[in-house]
Amino acid sequence: MAARVIDGKAVAAAVKERVKVDLAAYEEESGRTPGLATVLVGEDPASQVYVGMKVRACEEVGIRSIDQQPEAAIRQEELEALVEELNADDGVDGILVQMPLPDHLDSDRIVAIIDPLKDVDGLTPVNAGLLAHGTPGLTPCTPAGVMELLAHEGVELEGKEAVVVGRSKLVGVPVARLLLLANATVTMCHSRTRDLDAVCSQADILVAAVGVPRLLGAAAVKPAAVVIDVGVNRLEEGLVGDVDFDAAAEVAAAITPVPGGVGPMTIAMLMSNTVKACRQISEL
Repeated sequence: MAARVIDGKAVAAAVKERVKVDLAAYEEESGRTPGLATVLVGEDPASQVYVGMKVRACEEVGIRSIDQQPEAAIRQEELEALVEELNADDGVDGILVQMPLPDHLDSDRIVAIIDPLKDVDGLTPVNAGLLAHGTPGLTPCTPAGVMELLAHEGVELEGKEAVVVGRSKLVGVPVARLLLLANATVTMCHSRTRDLDAVCSQADILVAAVGVPRLLGAAAVKPAAVVIDVGVNRLEEGLVGDVDFDAAAEVAAAITPVPGGVGPMTIAMLMSNTVKACRQISEL
């Protein structure tokens, strides 16, 4: 294996330590502890695991966790009312509604009514629009984590060719915008991209966020490229990414594993966004 394995757990730990320092300074200045509200609708096992990890991360860094767990049968208007209550609560600095929601609920509507200043997931139309215009407010956590990993690895982005596979509003679109803001030349690929391997093989930085197990192998990786695998796919043998790790690692200079790569960064950047949110609110 030629590639250097990028340790997302170690980088996430460093981010959390940075958050602790910033949080301590904020508490000394303001006399209060920031609060992060998580809203978990129903009992989806995967969502319960994710929210549990976020609650533990809050405890680790010193953020107050406010755990809301309405039943899966909650009506749209009831969930909207809960979000509005959290918007109005001065003790809540960040709001995260765990996705996916049950099918009878309008997820886009729920996200849209979150106060943009408390939108620590960076998904409201306001924060998405700010990012699109090059003046980001609260940046989505996973894309921010991707950029943090690249910065930690000392990857020079200016003038480099970056390819993003996946065009979701959760990861693909915002990470492409962040790479553009860092002066990379960015190509976005998706399910209808022709000759995907050939396009990807031109990338100095390859970001895979498409949700297809081991879609990209050695033929999709430029020699000495940096590969960031955002995909998390559950197969019988366990979790795998969108990149065939073993094959790509023979070609790339550096690569993130799955698990242990981008995943830990998402939660670390959520902690960072929560402290950023409380500072923005206090400056109003």
